[in-house]
Amino acid sequence: MKLLVCLLTVFGLAGAQEIKLPPSIEKLADKADEVVDVTLDANMLGVAAKFLSEGNQDEATAKKLVSGLKGIYVRSFEFSKEGEYSVADVDALRAQYQPPVWSRMVGVRSKKSGEHTDVFIRQANGNIAGLAVIAAEPRELTIVHISGNIDPEQLQHLGGEFGIPKLELEKKKQATTPEAKPQAK
Repeated sequence: MKLLVCLLTVFGLAGAQEIKLPPSIEKLADKADEVVDVTLDANMLGVAAKFLSEGNQDEATAKKLVSGLKGIYVRSFEFSKEGEYSVADVDALRAQYQPPVWSRMVGVRSKKSGEHTDVFIRQANGNIAGLAVIAAEPRELTIVHISGNIDPEQLQHLGGEFGIPKLELEKKKQATTPEAKPQAK
């Protein structure tokens, strides 16, 4: 019986893993020229969804997507000069998004621009149950954490809503498709 209780406790904690921002990242607001701080739990999402219009297709889709979410958390800091945040602080945040709970889906590193972006997903029962984006640039740091059931087809509609940057996920047409070929005269 004790073993069963321990197993249920461990699996319960793994399923509801809470990501914590290191205190040093929370303190960046004092150094930043511009700060975006969005904290929407399930109750707040319900209230915010009421302000989305059913008449606007993008907002209606975002409203449907939000209904399955448990939370949206965005922290974005823009600085006037480089070096205002530590790479170690960002690495401490990235370290929380580890297997087996989280999987890194995308990693972008640019020596030229100094941009480091990671996209992590958490899966449960074959569905996406969480998404995180950490975008670190020399003068900007953005962290987006979305918890709850996420439909990848609808995900792009969250961009531009609730402080989440617009996501460019549209499929590009191939040059060989009839629509993309130039018409002969």
